[in-house]
Amino acid sequence: EAFIATPGHTWVSCDYSQIEMRVLAVMAEDEELIKIFREGKDVHSSVASRVFRVPEGEVTKDMRRKAKVINFGIIYGMGVQALRKNLGTDLKEAKEFYEQYFASFPRIGLFFEGVKEYARKNGYTKTYFGRRRYFPEIKSHLPYLRASAERMAMNAPLQGTAADLIKIAMRRSEETLTERGLSGRAHLILQVHDELIYEVEREVVEEVSAIITEAMEGAAHVAVPLSVSLGTGRNWKEAG
Repeated sequence: EAFIATPGHTWVSCDYSQIEMRVLAVMAEDEELIKIFREGKDVHSSVASRVFRVPEGEVTKDMRRKAKVINFGIIYGMGVQALRKNLGTDLKEAKEFYEQYFASFPRIGLFFEGVKEYARKNGYTKTYFGRRRYFPEIKSHLPYLRASAERMAMNAPLQGTAADLIKIAMRRSEETLTERGLSGRAHLILQVHDELIYEVEREVVEEVSAIITEAMEGAAHVAVPLSVSLGTGRNWKEAG
């Protein structure tokens, strides 16, 4: 609430929805995960349905919470032990969830194994757009350094691609605002991970919001839609 808009202006927050999960679906080419996003379903509920083997209409809040933990855990290279701790369950159940996840989305496991193998061979990983991140420790003789590098290598293509997308969106947005004579009336204040925050003159909030949203959703033509959540307000809290 301490971050307030200039008088006569409104804060506009545009946030990619579940961007890393969408990137995972695209890069792993997993048809099941792609289908979830194409159909506009809630990814955590849909994953819960598959992991717990129940119809989507019978997914409970606790099942969805656990699926969310699994989804984000998988993205960050979380193993069974870390999953057990984050789920607050025992090792047997965590192992079952882990195995059922990869059985439900087989291409994801193959993708991560491929990423690790590529990193071991070449010393780096690549984003969807070809940007590299190097991992010299992946060839270390020390097991803990090697394991840490492997976890980071698994996440780098996903987080890196999300970072590429937001930068492409920033450029597209600024270009369109300039073309329409709005660059002096809408100012990019912050980029926080997968979120862009603008300070916009009240009279043009609707027009500018549409431009930013289109720039973000059209940043790349990929197998799943890139979805954006929009918020406005007098301060950062309201906009967020």
